[in-house]
Amino acid sequence: MKLSNIKLGAVTLRVNDLATMKTFYERVIGMDVIEVGLDRITLGAPNTPLVVLHEVKGVRQSPRAAGLFHMAILLPDRVELGRMLRHLIEQRIEVGQGDHLVSEAFYLSDPEGNGIELYADRPREQWEYEANGHVKMATDPVEYESMLEAAADRPFTGLPTGTTMGHVHFKVRSLEAAKLFYQNRLGFAVTTDSYPGALFFAADGYHHHIGTNVWARPNEPMREAAGLEAWTLLIDAATNRELGGTTPEWSLTDDDGITVNIKSVD
Repeated sequence: MKLSNIKLGAVTLRVNDLATMKTFYERVIGMDVIEVGLDRITLGAPNTPLVVLHEVKGVRQSPRAAGLFHMAILLPDRVELGRMLRHLIEQRIEVGQGDHLVSEAFYLSDPEGNGIELYADRPREQWEYEANGHVKMATDPVEYESMLEAAADRPFTGLPTGTTMGHVHFKVRSLEAAKLFYQNRLGFAVTTDSYPGALFFAADGYHHHIGTNVWARPNEPMREAAGLEAWTLLIDAATNRELGGTTPEWSLTDDDGITVNIKSVD
């Protein structure tokens, strides 16, 4: 099957220090608290859950295991990304950067080492494609001065309405196994393989909803350590049935131990 009409939902992280992580996602990323439970907090943009922090005391990152490379928070436009960048500068947060031709992005990590991308897409009519139909992507410097200038009179007040989880990117042990799961099992299409050691997948003609790479050469499956617990795929009821779902909410786990929570949202 070919996957279509999808969205990504919240990413759930196992964390050791819930209070510290909550403060970071509120003050640095600008998320709102959406729901508070006994051992977990859901945060996000207005009416849009993006991150669930699940406190498990004593957990630590497992550096040789597969898992999260980064979760990518998609802002509505370039001006909003400029507002975010100005806010990060004011907070004295160091960031990486990348102009990927289809998007502009900044990168940072939370206090427990989870990678975060903050990005805005260029209009689809500006995207270019290879002869094989793959979207052209690169990693060039961001022209951030004009971005800051465009946002100069727009002080940061938190994540705006329309912010979503744009994509998730995983450290995997095998690109071949990743392709079998994300393309053959879930129905995503390969959108680019131009980065050595990486493979990208998407639905609905997007540049990528899923990124996978072997750059860190993980040699263990993901364990119940700090970091990624699950990501969320939101689909309609018909697609849910095509994937084999017999209930509105269910889960699949790939060969690397990475779990997707599949939810029908009709």
